[in-house]
Parts: sequence; structure tokens; C-alpha cells
Amino acid sequence: MKAPALMRLVLALAVVGCCAARQAGGRVDLWPMPASVSRGARTLYVARDLKLTTAGAGYKDGKAILADAFRRMVAAIQLDHAINGSYDGLPVLAGVNVAVRSPDDELKFGVDESYRLTVPSTGSPLYARIEAQTVYGALHALETFSQLCYFDFILSVTGLHWAPWTIVDKPRFPYRGLLIDTARHYLPVPVIKSVIDSMAYSKLNVLHWHIVDEQSFPLEIPSYPKLSNGAYSYSEKYTINDAIDIVQYAERRGVNVLAEIDVPGHAGSWGVGYPSLWPSATCQQPLDVSSEFTFKVIDGILSDFSKVFKFKFVHLGGDEVDTSCWTTTPRIKSWLVQHGMNESDAYRYFVLRAQKIAISHGYEVINWEETFNNFGDKLDRKTVVHNWLGGGVAEKVVSAGLRCIVSNQDKWYLDHLDATWEGFYMNEPLTNIYNPEQQKLILGGEVCMWGEHIDASDIQQTIWPRAAAAAERLWTPVERLAKNPTAVTARLAHFRCLLNERGVAAAPLAGYGRTAPSEPGSCMRQ
Repeated sequence: MKAPALMRLVLALAVVGCCAARQAGGRVDLWPMPASVSRGARTLYVARDLKLTTAGAGYKDGKAILADAFRRMVAAIQLDHAINGSYDGLPVLAGVNVAVRSPDDELKFGVDESYRLTVPSTGSPLYARIEAQTVYGALHALETFSQLCYFDFILSVTGLHWAPWTIVDKPRFPYRGLLIDTARHYLPVPVIKSVIDSMAYSKLNVLHWHIVDEQSFPLEIPSYPKLSNGAYSYSEKYTINDAIDIVQYAERRGVNVLAEIDVPGHAGSWGVGYPSLWPSATCQQPLDVSSEFTFKVIDGILSDFSKVFKFKFVHLGGDEVDTSCWTTTPRIKSWLVQHGMNESDAYRYFVLRAQKIAISHGYEVINWEETFNNFGDKLDRKTVVHNWLGGGVAEKVVSAGLRCIVSNQDKWYLDHLDATWEGFYMNEPLTNIYNPEQQKLILGGEVCMWGEHIDASDIQQTIWPRAAAAAERLWTPVERLAKNPTAVTARLAHFRCLLNERGVAAAPLAGYGRTAPSEPGSCMRQ
């Protein structure tokens, strides 16, 4: 039996089991699975004009982060249905009381994202209650609450099964990322925002924006405005105000934006506007290591970044550097000889100098793993190493006392369409890392949506639902994770259908990434 056909059979059996389970008490259809869940057996109905109250809160919501999130949550549970049924005689949940203790609404790395959500089954009036240290924990609680709700087609109102609920939750890792690539294909701002919305649904919290690469330089840089001459076209660009808008949009949803400029390789587009950044007109990358102008441009970019991208980290790339242009360009070769450097020395010199520039602008640096593999002992001690080439690197990084983000390409690269959701779910960032202190150095993980073969037309179905499988791995306590992905098939299928209901073009589970439905049938069976 072929893999897609086998998966359809598994889904069909899971859905049948799901229906039987619902009649007998029901499956907890939450994604990602919270740390602790208890529930009862009563059905409540959510008021058409569900109210938000903040009694007992130390948080004033001056930026309306909470109020806006509440409005989005109500819209999500109503799903554009007409809520016009009668509530006469029904137990009605009148509102949600949200008590956020901290008045601070700055989205910092490692911010407390924990929450406690309770939904009582008795009382008059009935109010759900959310308790969180920060507003960002409250945002996660609202998302969880939304997944408890459903539209009752018989009564034409919103229902909520299995009250009373008590859910206590917090993330396993502080870094839960998704990379998008706007250099290989331009992604319009509304598309990026839709990706951010879908990230919030699965509690991912870092959008890694791989902005530029050898193919295009789409972001306008005020300090060096000709850099964006390297964009594909006049219209396929982002202004600095677009970038500010994206960052602010993401922050209001609890998502940090990590900006990346990949240096010294992957930078051919830089020289379209400033040809002196190229080693020569016929050998265009890596960036010219011998030129002070190269580092002035990097300094200008990072200076501009520091006014827009407020996340504590910046990604400086450093991967796949072919240094042959440095040795075949006579003036650079002479510079290397003058400074007593070979190609490897020059690569190290470039990366370390770029790190110092970023640090001078208040950033901590993330680099791809080649920098660690080649000269890990020379990296700034606050460097975060981004593992992508394969297994075994993360344990070496933390053994050296450095922090690490895991994105091994065999499991967490979304552009690998043959990488199944089961592989995404079972990929464990702490593999072979047993020392508790070293485990703390694994900040988390990231799924990567490289853009060579995606654009605005197919990005969401390439990301979802596989990214959601990784999201549970990164959020849910390890003891609550399934040992076999088959155990979560029906619940992930339910979440995929929920994404579809919310307008996210998540692909079927059956088959490989970005697959189309193979035949007519329920969303739950695909």
C-alpha cells in the first residue's frame, strides 16, 4: 500500500474513533496540547455579545493589545456564521475575565507566556477566567479558549463542550520559530501578516525573516538606498515603514520578528546598487572582504535595523560561503597576502567583524552552524548557533557552552516536500543532550520555509499543517507528547480543518507536503 493511501486509511480510522470517543466523553481537540487539562461534562453556550472584563488585573492595556486580541478571538469562534439563535433556557457563558498581573507589555525574548484558563459550569453570570503574568500569556489563553468553542448548527449559537475546564499551560521552549524567505520570491505584506496570524494559532512566537539573498534585495535601507536596486522589480519591495508595520503587527500577536542579512555569502544582489561590494563584475560573491566600504554598509544596515527590529537577536547568516572569488580577484588576493590570511582566515575575519558590528548596535547574534563548525572557539560567547545541516551538531554546540536553535533540514525544512508531518512531530531538539544545564542552552527550534519553490500562491499550504506538528513539539511538555504520531493524527486533522475554517490554506495530512486532496471527502479524513 502506498504511503498516501495508508495515511488516508489511518485518518479514516482515527476519525471513526474520534466520533466514538466523542459520544463516550470526547477527545481534547486542542493544538498544541496544553501542559495540564481537566474537564467536566456540561455544555455551555457562548453569549453573542461575549464580554471582556479585566477585574483584578495590574495591566491597563493602554495599547489595546488585549482588547484587539479578544475581538479577533470572538470573530474566530463565530466563523462568520449568523449567531441568531435563541438563548432562552440555555446555560450562557456571559464573558471572559482576564487578569494580567504585569503592567509591562514589551515583548522580550523569554517573556512569561504561561497562563491558567478556567471555564466554570455553574454560576450566575457565568464567566471564564484567564490568569497570566503577562499579556502574551493571556493571548495564548484566548487562543486555547477559542479552540474549546464550536458553532451549533441546530441552535445557531456558539457552544462549548465539557465544562468545567481547568487548563494550566506554559511553553517548553522560549524560541518557537518559522522562517520565511522573501529573497527567492517576494511575499506581499498581507501574505506575511496572514502567516503571522496562523503562527499565533499554533503558538509559534518567532518569525525569522530571511529578507535578502543573492537573488534579490527587496528591503529599502535608508542609510544605503541603492541596495534595494537589487529587488526583482520596482513593485517587489518593502519600505522601512512596511517593515515597521510587520514588526508591530507581529508583536501585537505575541510574535517576535528576527531579521536576517546573510553575510558574507548569499549576497550577490547587494552589488546591483553598489557594485564595489562585489569582488568583481564577473565574480560577485561573497562580499568583498578587503573593502572597508563592505563593513560600512553592514554597519548602516544594522543601524537601520536597530530602529525597526526590536528583537534582541539579529541573524547574520554565515552559511555556504564559497571563498573562491577572494583568491581569484587579484586585488583581494593581494590583500590576503598582505594581512597573512588564507581563505579560511578571511571567512573567520569577516564573520567575527560582522558580529562586532551587530553587538555595537545592541544585538546578540545568531549564525548558521558553518561558523561553529569552522571556528566555534572564536565566536562571541553570546553567539546562538543555528543548526541546519543535520544531527549531532546541537550536542556539540551546547557542550562548547554556546546556545543553539535546531532546524535540521532532514526533518524541519518545509521546502522538502517529502518531509512528512510525522517527521516534523517526532524531531526532538534535545536528542542525546542529557545534562540539564546543557539542555537549557537549546533555546528551541524553527521550521524553515525556504522560498525557491513557493510564493504567495502556495506558501500557506506548504507551511501547514506540518509546521503545527513541530509547534506542538516545541510547546508541549515532553511527557505529554505522543510517543507515536498516529496517536495525534485525528487531533492534528481537526486543527488543520480549524485552520481552513479560519481562512488558512492548510494542506491535507495525507501524503507529502503541499499535497492536494486525493478524492472527495471530509476535511477530517484528508
